[in-house]
Formats: sequence, structure tokens, C-alpha cells
Amino acid sequence: MEVRATYRYAKISPFKAREITREIQGLPVSAALDVVAYSPKKAAALINKTLKSAVANAENNANLKVDGLVVKEAIVGEGPTMKRMMARARGSGSRILKRSSHIRIVLTDEIKIETRETRKAAQKAAKKKASESKAGSGATEAKAEKSGKRAKKGKK
Repeated sequence: MEVRATYRYAKISPFKAREITREIQGLPVSAALDVVAYSPKKAAALINKTLKSAVANAENNANLKVDGLVVKEAIVGEGPTMKRMMARARGSGSRILKRSSHIRIVLTDEIKIETRETRKAAQKAAKKKASESKAGSGATEAKAEKSGKRAKKGKK
């Protein structure tokens, strides 16, 4: 079962907040709370608040146990941008973009945890399989090319 929590209109740039959300994806909730609690960034406090809200939703609304929860998704989307002007030289002005973001965290109670290491191992296995299949098809193409040259020589 999946449980969601959303923090809308957070006053932080999505680029800055994504740095923290990438670290907690795929982690158990207890580990994710530790990572966020000891991070010195402003985004960590906002993500901590959202993560705790998702845990509370899981406990109270879905009757799930906290120790079995895993962060399935931690997504930061763009919110509205406030446009402001700042005076510059010679009577001109420049724009200041005050960005906001929407933080969404999805927790699941499934045991399957996909970490970076397992993802990288799966990618390596897929690459190896693809290279082996290319090597096998490459040899047959070379044979076909040689036989095509021989056929051309015979026609002349």
C-alpha cells in the first residue's frame, strides 16, 4: 500500500531540494529520517517535515507500521515563480526569480528495496547481456559481408 504526503509552495528552488530527495529514495523511513536530520541544508528541514507527515498518514490513515515503510518516491516539482525587479545601473532593472517547489513523498510497505547498488548491478548485467548479443550478431554480419564479396567476385 502506498501513502503520500505533499508540501506545496515550499519557498526553495527545486534544484536545491532535489539534492536531498535523491539521497533518501529507496531508503527505509528510519534511515531517511536520519539522513535528513543530519543534513545542514534548508531543504532538509522542509523534506523532514514532509516525510514526518507521510509517516503520520501511514500510521493514522492506512494503519501501517512505521518500521516496515520504505521511501518509494521523493519528487520535487516546480511551483510558481514570483518575479521581482531589482534596480541596476543607468536606470535599468533586472529580474529576480523567486522560485518555489512542490515536494511529494510516497511511502510503501513493500519489503523490496531498490538501492543505488542494486540498480547499478542490474544496469551492468543488462549492458553485459546487450554487448554479448551484439558480439554474436556482429560475427554473423561479418560472415554475410564476406560471402557477399565472394558472390560479387564470382559474377565478374
